[in-house]
Amino acid sequence: MHTARDVHAGAACARPVRGGRIRWTCGCTALDHAGVEPLAWDDPLPAHPRRILVTGTSGSGKTTVAAALSGRLGIPHTDIDGLYHGPGWVPRPEFVDDVAALAARDEWVTEWQYSVVRPLLLGRADLLVWLDLTRAAVMRQIVPRTLRRRLRRVELWNGNVEPPLWTLLTDRDHILRWAWRTHPKTAARVQQVLAGTDLPTVVRLRTRGEVTGWLDGPVAALTPAR
Repeated sequence: MHTARDVHAGAACARPVRGGRIRWTCGCTALDHAGVEPLAWDDPLPAHPRRILVTGTSGSGKTTVAAALSGRLGIPHTDIDGLYHGPGWVPRPEFVDDVAALAARDEWVTEWQYSVVRPLLLGRADLLVWLDLTRAAVMRQIVPRTLRRRLRRVELWNGNVEPPLWTLLTDRDHILRWAWRTHPKTAARVQQVLAGTDLPTVVRLRTRGEVTGWLDGPVAALTPAR
């Protein structure tokens, strides 16, 4: 059990950050989790963001949220999957250079994906939006999306379409199996960010209702930066 003296002693270990709530530590050992607690959906944003990352497992709605932020804030959105996937799902050799050029711009919104470029993007971002939906909620979104894309032969990036549905049984990296298997990784990745230094503001959205409330509340309270 931590005493008031422990909490007082930990006050000297609080770290300045660019956004979020300071969480006190006890002798530089966390009472709960060291670092910063993310903002909730109804917390006002501390500043007008100019470079925004949206993170979440596959099917959580990253691109939808990124596009919504782009429209509301007047900041251009780049779909990072379009930079990564070449024809035939072959990774584009220019991917890292293209992302470096994107990150160097003054304003952008994109998805926080692909380990080779995550540090580059995070180092420039001033807002990280964490879509922390449950695995069940993600599957309720990604299953109908995948079916619709496959049945309608929706072109995704550079001529690519979803593979035949039977590949769900043979390909362990089929998007539905990938979304299920990798779901816990996003939370672990964000916790590492929150435990670091010189953080962007982090907002945690746990349901579709919170996403809508955040867009209609704290985001709507901002005016396009021009």
